[in-house]
Amino acid sequence: MAPRTNDGEPERERPASLPADTAPVTETASGEAPEAAPGEAAETADASDTEGSRAAGPAGETGETPESAADTDADRVAAVRRVAAAGRRWRSVQLGACAAMLAVGLTAGAIALGAVRDGGATPVAAAAALSPGLLAGADLNTGIASLQAHLRDQPRDFGGWATLGLAYVEQARTQGDPSRYPQAEQALDRSVALRPDNDQALAGRAALAAARHEFGAALAHADRALKQNPYNERALCSRIDALVELGRYEEASAAARTADERRPGVPVFTRYAYVHELRGDVTTARRVLDQALAASTTPGDIAYVATQLGQLAWNQGAYDTALTHYARALAADENYLPALEGRARAQAASGRRAEAIQGLENVVARFPLPGPLVELGELYEARGGEGDAAKAEAQYRLVDAWTALARANGVNADLDTALAAADHGDKVAALRAARAEWDRRRTVHTADALAWALHVNAKDDEALPYARQATATGYGNAALLYHRGVIERATGHPDDARTHLTAALKLNPGFSVLGAREARAALKTLEAAK
Repeated sequence: MAPRTNDGEPERERPASLPADTAPVTETASGEAPEAAPGEAAETADASDTEGSRAAGPAGETGETPESAADTDADRVAAVRRVAAAGRRWRSVQLGACAAMLAVGLTAGAIALGAVRDGGATPVAAAAALSPGLLAGADLNTGIASLQAHLRDQPRDFGGWATLGLAYVEQARTQGDPSRYPQAEQALDRSVALRPDNDQALAGRAALAAARHEFGAALAHADRALKQNPYNERALCSRIDALVELGRYEEASAAARTADERRPGVPVFTRYAYVHELRGDVTTARRVLDQALAASTTPGDIAYVATQLGQLAWNQGAYDTALTHYARALAADENYLPALEGRARAQAASGRRAEAIQGLENVVARFPLPGPLVELGELYEARGGEGDAAKAEAQYRLVDAWTALARANGVNADLDTALAAADHGDKVAALRAARAEWDRRRTVHTADALAWALHVNAKDDEALPYARQATATGYGNAALLYHRGVIERATGHPDDARTHLTAALKLNPGFSVLGAREARAALKTLEAAK
């Protein structure tokens, strides 16, 4: 799983920083969020206060028919939309005039500062005249078009080029289009050529390198940006991302604390939460994400943070809670891909596989990314109807096509290759990719990918230390526990295998439609052999 980042996050007014690890998020005595202005509390309060019920198994055990469950999901989204709309109407009246005056002030200030300091022929940063909200959520394409038009008129605006580069990175990341990365690189290079020391472009280079999975380069670019501006939010966030993806978790934790001190806000909060989740501290991760959601005001932020809460709930097997969070996300942005994918995954885990298949078919028709392609292929395999085997194979071939496209545009896709090919492709290629990725970075995910690739190539004795390393931080991930249990069984450690297979199914019984089935079968065999 990639780090939970939001590279398209606009900068915003700074909220209060996160509490210390042991301090609770600010709450009233009743456990609810503090009172807000009329309409605001409805939009910022979390949609669910508890983890909800845990799905117990296959279809029919959740107490709902597929039709009633589908109605429930639709009702969730509709209800959240009604409440949020009331809050937005009140807030728009209050903020509209202020926003207009601020935009005029920023435009005049940027132009005046450029004229006084730089002279007429040197680069100026007039990007403040552009609304950062245009680069969030469903308005991303509109924002890019606006930036392109602006830069045709102001081609020496180094800040505008930096913003355009970041917008291309976000477009590639959210829409599954790696061809945008070379365009991002060109825009960022143009910004640096105009102003070599500008921290916006250096931070953009860090974000681009992270998106291409070049995490060593991302760290170097982020450090350069922070030397120019220690408070650059994007550089602070990219530094956390890079350290996480290099497996330097203690340093990532320290970087998250530093970022929270300097630039507290939604992008930092979500990374802070993920660092804690990787260490097995789900309580703090959830608390911090709740605070991030309370601080979210734009549809893009709300969709992003609510989706992170949904994923955290799904990882713990709390599928009803996950669906509630995904409904919150989709009420903010009905086309938000991670929420659509997450909802389908939660539906599948709840036994609602027909809805899950339909949802994933819609997702991959627009954005054929490796994650949903593999999930859809496995659902076809599990359904086992006429033509489903061919449909599944078609999804796995599309993963190969995406990987080739990503590599052609400078993306290191070895981890994606290793994870997909180990189960559904060329096992030798999977092992080769996993070894290459392990040489570059040593994380729980690369350890797991290498362990599993070794297992499918019948190298279980070599795989076991990596499987143990993948679960050593306390990170609660059922797939990692499942892989470890299978490898322990293959290496003659039946008691350990039972422990970890049981833990995987207890934590998240629907973590994978095929993997969970295999875990139950392996446990049954182990019990029979006792």
